Amino acid sequence: MKKYYKSQPKHHVAVDCIIFGFDGVKLKLLVIKRDFQPGKGNWSLMGGFLQEDESIDQAAERVLEQLTGLKEVYLEQLYVYGNIDRDEADRVISVAYYALVDTQVFGEVNGHHHTGKWFDINERPDLIFDHNEMVEKALRRLRRKAKIQPVGFELLPSKFTLPTLMKLYEAIYQEKFDKRNFRKKMLSFGVINRLEQKDKTGSRKGAFLYEFDMEKYNGMLQNGARFVFS
Repeated sequence: MKKYYKSQPKHHVAVDCIIFGFDGVKLKLLVIKRDFQPGKGNWSLMGGFLQEDESIDQAAERVLEQLTGLKEVYLEQLYVYGNIDRDEADRVISVAYYALVDTQVFGEVNGHHHTGKWFDINERPDLIFDHNEMVEKALRRLRRKAKIQPVGFELLPSKFTLPTLMKLYEAIYQEKFDKRNFRKKMLSFGVINRLEQKDKTGSRKGAFLYEFDMEKYNGMLQNGARFVFS
């Protein structure tokens, strides 16, 4: 590759991942305690620098896998942060992504070489640099997205109950929903299938398990219908 821009200034490019999870009751944020300067000992989003042989998306996927052990999770580019003094060490431009993770799967793959701690979204610690701003922007994006696409299902196990699904949406929007209306709304989309299995951890009677059907969702879109939760 020819170096046409040798006379131009060079900057570092980083990726930072806002990783959301759901524990069945509350929305969670995965962060790490930084073990290097600047900001050593403080809480931080998971991130890393772009390498010469990868795209921005590939860098985000690599960072996510290296720090959590997870592959093929929902990952979406959020925003580019480029304030001159955002990182005291050098001029660093950060491309932020947010990821939606099933905490159960995270727990299954998480080993001693993977790091991070989950915090309730409303009890998260103060973060370094502009990472608090990134989290707030990601929350707003998630809430907008969950109204028009079934992205919330990315935070759930493959099998879930309707009460758990309602708790998820209550955690995302920080508000209570009427049980009957919520159930009616979700079933009206026709994109979740009821299974014959029941979850009996909450009661002897138990609650039927459901699963999200991507094929039905794609069919709904092809027919001109939309997933609109409001």
